[in-house]
Amino acid sequence: MIRLSALRPVPRAFALLSAALLGLSLAACNRREAATPTPPVPEVGFVSVHPQAIPYVRDLPGRVAPMRIAEVRSRVSGLVVKRLFEQGSQVKEGDILYKIDPAPYEVELASAEAALARQEAALVLARQQADRLEQLLSRATASQAQYDAAYAGKKQAEAEVAGAKATRDRAQLNLSWTDVRAPITGRIGRALLTEGTLIEPGQTGALATIQQLDPIYVDITQSVGELNRLRRDLASGELARLEENSANVHLIMDDGSLYPLAGRLLFSDVTADPSTGQVTLRVQFPNPHDELFPGMYVRARIKQGIDSDAIAVPQQAIQRTDDGRAEVWLIRDDQTVMRQPVEVGPVVGHDWLIRSGLKAGERVVIDGFQKITVGMTVKSLDQTPSHSSTGPGAPAPKPDADEATEKADTQQRAQAAAQRR
Repeated sequence: MIRLSALRPVPRAFALLSAALLGLSLAACNRREAATPTPPVPEVGFVSVHPQAIPYVRDLPGRVAPMRIAEVRSRVSGLVVKRLFEQGSQVKEGDILYKIDPAPYEVELASAEAALARQEAALVLARQQADRLEQLLSRATASQAQYDAAYAGKKQAEAEVAGAKATRDRAQLNLSWTDVRAPITGRIGRALLTEGTLIEPGQTGALATIQQLDPIYVDITQSVGELNRLRRDLASGELARLEENSANVHLIMDDGSLYPLAGRLLFSDVTADPSTGQVTLRVQFPNPHDELFPGMYVRARIKQGIDSDAIAVPQQAIQRTDDGRAEVWLIRDDQTVMRQPVEVGPVVGHDWLIRSGLKAGERVVIDGFQKITVGMTVKSLDQTPSHSSTGPGAPAPKPDADEATEKADTQQRAQAAAQRR
């Protein structure tokens, strides 16, 4: 059993000491709570979106191709006796490139001319005989059969003369073909035959190749689906058509530089490549300094239409979700932020073209993403490009309410520091 005498009352001094310590602890907690400053409102930069006319521009791969290409071939056989062009030079249509030994063809022409002279002499005799018998027939001193035979002989002689003329003309043509001439104007490549080579009958090998390089073609490829979507947008009026015959294509060279002269889109092919599902678009470029060579790989920046009321945002404004979808941060009227899914189109310059998800006048965050969460109140800084004296992208001046908030935060931090001291 517990004795009642063992339950002694707690000394009063000890109780007072415990109460004092508890009060000091509560006071210290209150002071720490009062000394903790309110976190500042995060600052974010934004741009206001507005509809504007933006060209629909695509960068597509392409290959340079000559405007015209011709293989120089000999139409007659014989021995090549002279080459009259400099390899890699510019030649004009009709220039003599090769000389084939003309002696056999000169002999052939002389023989043909002699045969023609013989047939012409026979024709003179046949005409005289026919004319004489015609007169005798009119005086009834010759029979009709004799006249018919003379008339037929004259006609046969005329046919023989015509055949001899054709043989002579063919011999002249063969002789002229011993001068192998340039079929087109352009730049000729290397010589594929040298002097002393015998061109045999039926030989079809090329002697050289000529390519017309000014102007020049660039064949670019685009997917069938993208081309059809573009045509639908043009038909519906979502995109405006460019002016006919306008220079709407620029080239990006393999070193990243821009070709100085613009090109003109001629047509798109009507057949798709079954292995890639792409169609070929042909563009014509001026090439006065021969900077473009056939076979070069280039990238063509082609303007295919104009979106008269497009909305675009800077590339840094586009954020990606875990599943790869595009979204932006918007600032509401109450200065809170929210996420907004968007559908993006192609990149135009330094901006993403927005197909859907944004309206005119909305404020899109472009700076300060790491400091915000959904529903947080922010301090917005307008960084919309303008032509004012402050320059494009200059932040707007801070509103008075923000200045008052900053002053209050400064005073609170000063008071807390004084209490700690």
